[in-house]
Amino acid sequence: MNGIVIREIKKEDNQQIAAVIREVFIADNFPKTGTAFADAQLDFMFETYDKPRATYFVVESDGKIIGGAGVSQLENSTENICELQKMYFLQEARGKGIGFEMIQKCLQEATDLGYEKCYLETLPEMLTAQHLYKKAGFEYLCSPMGNTGHTTCPVWMIKNL
Repeated sequence: MNGIVIREIKKEDNQQIAAVIREVFIADNFPKTGTAFADAQLDFMFETYDKPRATYFVVESDGKIIGGAGVSQLENSTENICELQKMYFLQEARGKGIGFEMIQKCLQEATDLGYEKCYLETLPEMLTAQHLYKKAGFEYLCSPMGNTGHTTCPVWMIKNL
C-alpha cells in the first residue's frame, strides 16, 4: 500500500468521491435506483458527514481519490447503531487490502464515537464486499433496520462493537 493514504474527507474532495462512487456503479453495472447512486447527498459528502457522531474517509493514491467509506447514525433508528456507508473503491484499489483496512478504520471510529453496533446494507452481487464484511465480524440479518431508502440493497448485516 505504498503511496496510499486513508484520511478524513475535505470539502474539496466532494467532486472526486462522487465521481468515484458513480464510476463504480456504472463500471460494475449495479442498480442506479434505490442505492447510493441516487442519494441526494452524493455531491455533498463532506457536508453530509460534517456533524456529530459521523465521519467519512477517503483513500488517496498520489493525489487521486480511489475510494471511500464512512459511518453515521443509522437513519430512522432510535438505537445506538451506526451504519457503514458508501464504501466503494475503483478497480485499481481492489485486491490490495485497502477495503479491509478501511472497514477496520470505520469500526474503530464507530467505537470511538460511542456506537454499540454497526449496520450495513449491500447488493447481492457484491460478494467480495460481503466476504470482507464477514471477515470483519459482520453477520447477516433477515430484515433491514432503520429506513435508509436503499430499497435495492436486500442484504443486511450487523456487528456488535
